[in-house]
Amino acid sequence: MKDERTIAASVSVASNTLLVIGKLVAGFYVGSVSIISEAIHSANDLLASLIALFAVRTAGKPPDKEHPFGHGKVENISGTIEALLIFLAAFLIIKEAVERLFHGTEIQTLGWGLGVMGFSAVLNLIVSQYLMYVAKKTDSIALEADALHLRTDVYTSAGVFLGLLLIKLTGYTIIDPIAAILVAMLILKAAYDLTRKAFMPLMDTALSDSEIESIKEVLDEYAAYYVSYHKIRTRRAGRECHVDLHLVARPEMSIKEVHDLCDQIEEGIREKIPFCHVLIHAEPDEERQT
Repeated sequence: MKDERTIAASVSVASNTLLVIGKLVAGFYVGSVSIISEAIHSANDLLASLIALFAVRTAGKPPDKEHPFGHGKVENISGTIEALLIFLAAFLIIKEAVERLFHGTEIQTLGWGLGVMGFSAVLNLIVSQYLMYVAKKTDSIALEADALHLRTDVYTSAGVFLGLLLIKLTGYTIIDPIAAILVAMLILKAAYDLTRKAFMPLMDTALSDSEIESIKEVLDEYAAYYVSYHKIRTRRAGRECHVDLHLVARPEMSIKEVHDLCDQIEEGIREKIPFCHVLIHAEPDEERQT
């Protein structure tokens, strides 16, 4: 049975393929740079969704000899590459729109353009909501990046739709390249946000304050069975996260009792933070032994 993340990524690939074809046909038929810019954006989305599909498949593999901590960071790599692709698409759109501003543009029949952009906005809204649901459920940064990307497409497609509608009502074709530039600005903002979210875990950044607080809450539940704890370290790799800490055991406890206590704490942390790998280094209370 396919992993839920793989199914969601495959849905994204299929929807983006459909939108690329539809927007290109409508854009060249109507002669609208804003629709063509959206086709470029969707082509970019298609490449990104293919990368996300590869990422979730790879991230789901179990640890092996070369990757003893698993393959989770491939999701962060995927998200970072996707952000760079978004930046590239935005600059291409701006370049084309500026040329149309200086050399003019001619818009043909608007009906096709309005229909395609309206359909695009609705389809991307449905797919992005589905991707975000699966991303939150499975804690997948690759799917979340794809969902955020498509959610931006909802706004940009709606913006182009409104731009074409204004052209139809006013006859001012200059609205088309202006709408394309506004689309590109939104895309750049999305790329910046995605870069921060996807790239930082590659630097082994710690878990959030709320997650670390959850770890301490679990430890506090068992405070009567140990002396103290220290050296808590955390890092995230895709949807996986790693936690290690030192636990000072009571001197009268047997090795089995300490082992069982560590198992209970580890299980408690995993219940609060899914996909979490916990390693506890138990050490004796030297002050009480002397």
